[in-house]
Amino acid sequence: MQIRCNINHKEYVFEAEPTMRAVDIIRGFGITSVKEGCSEGECGACSIFVNGKLINSCLFLAPQMQDTKILTLEGLYDESEIIRENFAKNGAIQCGFCTSGFILRGYDYIKNDGVKDEKILKEELDGNLCRCTGYQKIVDAIIKSMK
Repeated sequence: MQIRCNINHKEYVFEAEPTMRAVDIIRGFGITSVKEGCSEGECGACSIFVNGKLINSCLFLAPQMQDTKILTLEGLYDESEIIRENFAKNGAIQCGFCTSGFILRGYDYIKNDGVKDEKILKEELDGNLCRCTGYQKIVDAIIKSMK
């Protein structure tokens, strides 16, 4: 089937099988911030925005990509600068595998008028997993990114 969508402000038209996942398609285009972690929608490493909504791309199939606007960390590079800087300054990055998913989750939280409340932010981060850094440094980096 032929799919037409916009990924990171660029139009794409491609052939895909109906069972292909967005994570595989996007990575096939060389967009590497989207990682495959659990393949079950549990870890957040494959997070992307689809029409403004944050989703797990491992659960999003090719037909669902039709006529959508998809943004990855690469597509939100300028908008996420303060968060990325605070991740680096606060030691919220170790291996980096989960980082793009957490940055997108933090960006979504801030964009949707999230409050500077550590408890609420921790609840919002549920669904993103980190096996190296620990969550407090990630929470601190996102909170410091808020106005």
